[in-house]
Amino acid sequence: MSDRHCDIGGIHLLVHPPDGEMAVRERAGQWLAEQGLIEQVEFAGTRDAAGRPVLALRLAPDYAEQWTPQADTLGLCERAELDTQRSDADLEREITVAMLAGPCPFAYPSVDELSSSIRIRRNIVQAARRTALAFDTRGVERPPDCWAYDDERGFTIIPGCSLITALTKATQPEVSGTLYPFSCYRATEYVTLLGIAQELADSNPELLARLQRQFEMRAIKSGQFHDVFLREYGSMEAPLPMRYFVPGDRTWFRNPDQASSDAEGYEGSWVFYLGGGLFSNFWKRDKPFTLTSKCVEVFHWRHGLYTDADGDARIDEQIVEAHVRDSMNDPAALERILPLMMRPREPKGVYRDGGCIDTTREYPRWIRKPTSDMALPDA
Repeated sequence: MSDRHCDIGGIHLLVHPPDGEMAVRERAGQWLAEQGLIEQVEFAGTRDAAGRPVLALRLAPDYAEQWTPQADTLGLCERAELDTQRSDADLEREITVAMLAGPCPFAYPSVDELSSSIRIRRNIVQAARRTALAFDTRGVERPPDCWAYDDERGFTIIPGCSLITALTKATQPEVSGTLYPFSCYRATEYVTLLGIAQELADSNPELLARLQRQFEMRAIKSGQFHDVFLREYGSMEAPLPMRYFVPGDRTWFRNPDQASSDAEGYEGSWVFYLGGGLFSNFWKRDKPFTLTSKCVEVFHWRHGLYTDADGDARIDEQIVEAHVRDSMNDPAALERILPLMMRPREPKGVYRDGGCIDTTREYPRWIRKPTSDMALPDA
């Protein structure tokens, strides 16, 4: 199913012969009732980009206007009176409602696959909340009882240590007692992988075993990580609404200032949307970002730019923090900064007057047997 097909958004469930649409409606209705959302959802029969019949689940117009006006999900928790910090059920409900209000379809071959996808997003949010790291784009250190490293294979799991344990120790200092060095991009890979592995332990142990073997042999990272584990929705040609996010989305805030973007690690910032209007902050996890504070931080990177003794571009974080603090307390400064930043980013290599908001988001692929499309290259 194509994630680029955007005629009808929301959640799309493939209709399999010989069961037919009524069977899918019944199963979807049961699932929505368990979520406490059966009265808030409309059903529509449609077809996907390949011409196959699907059942589209959409938030009913009255609730869409009440909970997600103009596809703005940042205030969904407050509008729908959800307590996602204390309630797993409310967090899953926020994820579901945001997907039901989506401008693009979230396509699944079954309700079981949809349920796993929502739990993976929940796992990612919960892991991202607990993640605390040391920012270092060149750091080569992980918990030594779980990880080994070489230049060819990257960080690999030591046989005998579970992947879930290794990822948890690397990212959660309450477990390991240490803040390990990461770039923001690599950090999002570890948190994503942890969220996937936790769901696989219950829903597809066979795939978890293969994932374990994969990371004992060779790390999957960077572009290959995206291709193997993630789906991307939205595009440069059809950008997502700037205030539309689903908890568990991985997204990028681009640095639109060409000079400071030359500083390693400051080309942009990879984060997760945590729900409740907040975005992950791996370096100060007790101070997650709002959309406003993230845009202001990225804007002020330019004011911390300097050249070190080796002639490399660097960013002085203390200067950036001082500028951010001043701007967040100055309504006039926010009126100048936010219109510049809260606009879609420009294409790679273009620095004119673009903002920092990415036009796409990313979330994990299918993982259930037999519908998983997560193809591990070595295992």
